[in-house]
Amino acid sequence: MSPTPPVALAELIAALGGDLLGGSEVRIARIAPLDEAEADGISFLANPRYQAQLGTTRAGCVIVAPALAEAAARRGDAGGAVIVTPDPYLYFARLTQWWAARTRPAAQAGVHASAIVSPDARLGEGVEVGPLAVVEAGAVIGRDARIGAHCVIERGAAVGEGTRLAPRVVLGHGCRIGARGLVHSGVVIGADGFGFAPSPSGYVKIEQLGNVRIGDDVEIGANTCIDRGALGDTVIEDGVKLDNLIQIAHNVRVGRNTAMAGCAAVAGSTRIGANCTIGGAANIIGHLTLADGVHISAATTVTRSIAAPGVYSGPHPFEENSSWQKNAATLRQLHGLRERVRALEKK
Repeated sequence: MSPTPPVALAELIAALGGDLLGGSEVRIARIAPLDEAEADGISFLANPRYQAQLGTTRAGCVIVAPALAEAAARRGDAGGAVIVTPDPYLYFARLTQWWAARTRPAAQAGVHASAIVSPDARLGEGVEVGPLAVVEAGAVIGRDARIGAHCVIERGAAVGEGTRLAPRVVLGHGCRIGARGLVHSGVVIGADGFGFAPSPSGYVKIEQLGNVRIGDDVEIGANTCIDRGALGDTVIEDGVKLDNLIQIAHNVRVGRNTAMAGCAAVAGSTRIGANCTIGGAANIIGHLTLADGVHISAATTVTRSIAAPGVYSGPHPFEENSSWQKNAATLRQLHGLRERVRALEKK
């Protein structure tokens, strides 16, 4: 992280809370990992695997849970401060947001000279439209939104208040994203869903007539694609977090506060509940329903609906996680068991 003007810990505590132990004179200029931090750095410890680093870190301030407050206070020869909080990882997340708000360049409201904005588009107060962006007729851009360079906002699309689109995002016609969203580069929202009817002469395209509706506080990673619905809409509810390179097919519905890791794919008309997690490279076939609180492990292929919350794993077939682990352990011994059976048969 690049250097920034130091901030007094008192100012940080006033903004984020927490109990400060010692080091009231410490000033912080950067956030850094425990093993890389210097005297002007602040770090955190949330994973017990890294507790040994408390003895060697040179961080001027460390964020820890109450159980580690004493160990952090006497760490090495750093002689720095300690912030005690019930959830150090959550505190760290809020610290990064506070830090970014102080250090990132402010939006420059206005339309770049090279951008093309239809006279029929509506732009709220404080909107920034970057170089070579296109905003088509009937589009609505909410207050303080940022439209990055080379973005395309097609006709009738809508961007909510305070939402930021990084360069090269496409928001298709009639599609909408709510307030305070963050969409990274290369995302395509509202491409046609994969719909074709077979015929003797080849496949006949089914026109995709729905839209995409995305709620508030949604983040979408780079090069992710969310297809428009065939008839109804594809829906991403409030608070959803999507990683890079994810495919969401037509008419999928993703419940609020669900998170998906990179390279996951969800086939058409599947409904995923609220507060779910989908591991990287997991695949969910079409027309299924996943209950609230379902957690899918990485690389799992989901081939049937899941009615109960829990953790589910396995490439094929998938099953409840504890059962899959037992079967996986058995599978590792399969060759040895086969040799024993052969030996018994010979006897």
